[in-house]
Amino acid sequence: MKPLFLLALAAITNPNIRVPDVAGTPRTPLHPAKGEVSAVFFVSQDCPISNYYSQEIRRVCEQYGEKGLRCALAYVDPTLTDAAAAKHAEEYAHGNYPKIVDRTHALVDATGATVTPQVFLIRDDKSVAYKGRIDNFYVALGKKRRIVTERDLRDALDAIFTGKPVAKPEVNPVGCFIPPLSAFGK
Repeated sequence: MKPLFLLALAAITNPNIRVPDVAGTPRTPLHPAKGEVSAVFFVSQDCPISNYYSQEIRRVCEQYGEKGLRCALAYVDPTLTDAAAAKHAEEYAHGNYPKIVDRTHALVDATGATVTPQVFLIRDDKSVAYKGRIDNFYVALGKKRRIVTERDLRDALDAIFTGKPVAKPEVNPVGCFIPPLSAFGK
């Protein structure tokens, strides 16, 4: 059996998915440019855990952006209007990165996202370098730690940008369940 840090996650099956952001600009968040890494953060406007992480998402995107990280928020509620998503992102001080309402769950389906917040780091070869939680502040739904002791997303990014293997390429996230499209009447 291979050690955990050598296990590779599967590649994105359809990295060319093109979705408009809330400003109408077509985006391919699962398809990073050569030398870049995409971080797709699945979020929900009504999930308190997702909302809690808005500042850390912004800080990560700003701090790693100069190294080649390209971030995107993917709102999972297909009934959310673009204006409401933009307003939510502004109210929670998200940064200057694309905000996408995943109306058909194309991004959810392509990645296998299950909860919000959940992040996927995708390399330029379309392989998933990391998927899971941002850190371990939430132990379980409704149960928090006093301090963060594991910064899984930052550890993965540090490994990627220094050419090392990601020690924990998959960590179970704690958050709000992403309902199927049928739950939204779609």
